[in-house]
Amino acid sequence: MNRFGKSLLITALVVVVGMAFRVSWNALRDIANAIGADHTAATLYPFVVDGLMALALVATLVLVGNDRKFALRVLGTYTGASLVLNYVHGLVPALHGATVDWGRLADWDPANWALVLLATSLPVGSIYFGSDLVAKVLHHQPAPIVASVVNAEESTENTMKRSTADLPESTPAPITASAVANPVRMPDPLPVGFLKSALPLKPVPAIGSAPVTSIGSTPQRTVAAASTRPRAATGRVPNVVRSPQPKRTQAQLLDEARTATTGLPDAKVTAEGIRRAIHTSPANARMLRDALLAERIATVGTP
Repeated sequence: MNRFGKSLLITALVVVVGMAFRVSWNALRDIANAIGADHTAATLYPFVVDGLMALALVATLVLVGNDRKFALRVLGTYTGASLVLNYVHGLVPALHGATVDWGRLADWDPANWALVLLATSLPVGSIYFGSDLVAKVLHHQPAPIVASVVNAEESTENTMKRSTADLPESTPAPITASAVANPVRMPDPLPVGFLKSALPLKPVPAIGSAPVTSIGSTPQRTVAAASTRPRAATGRVPNVVRSPQPKRTQAQLLDEARTATTGLPDAKVTAEGIRRAIHTSPANARMLRDALLAERIATVGTP
């Protein structure tokens, strides 16, 4: 609905409520005269009852939770009281001309006492409930905006998930063919069967043959023929038999990094790219990056 439609709807609501208040005002004024109110008090009496209804309605739109339920109870109670008094005004024609006996709203005494108690207690209740509702509205704190909290949590989570290897730098450039021109080849692992075949075999007697034979005076022991079929590796090669990888010095690492970054601009010389190109640790990669950039700056500054 556009702004003009909302303004028209609010205007129509104010007109309807004003006319309804005028109808109820006539009945409540006559009731106030019947319970002993003077002319001024009888004129203000409808504002006490119907006015608190309007205040409770506004509080219902503002408050939440238990406070909103309390405002709804006040609104319902005063609406019912105003309805009862208007109903009595319609049943007793003598109230219209103010000819009824003072303090008499019904012929049956218990009903008359209840109606007089209701009519006289409404102004006191308006003071109590009206003050309480105004205090609740003034102390009401609006709920925080959920969207801002969610955005703040998402931004914090994204910051925590960032990689800590090279935060100040951008994403490293892809490694080109020139960067991997001289890759370091790792030595091939040795098969387990190689070790076993290199050890001397313990003589084993042949099945179905004599365990010991003698030729001349020297006894000979029959040994099973060794199999020529290579034995497959059956597990992880122990560390003691692996060929130790030669540890490169800083000068060798710097030469390899210089070769890998040849032709690259300064902006693309990153620690991550150097680490992937020469297969070294992040700490060495950052050291090599700083050294290469320092060399380039020195080269540019040299006349």
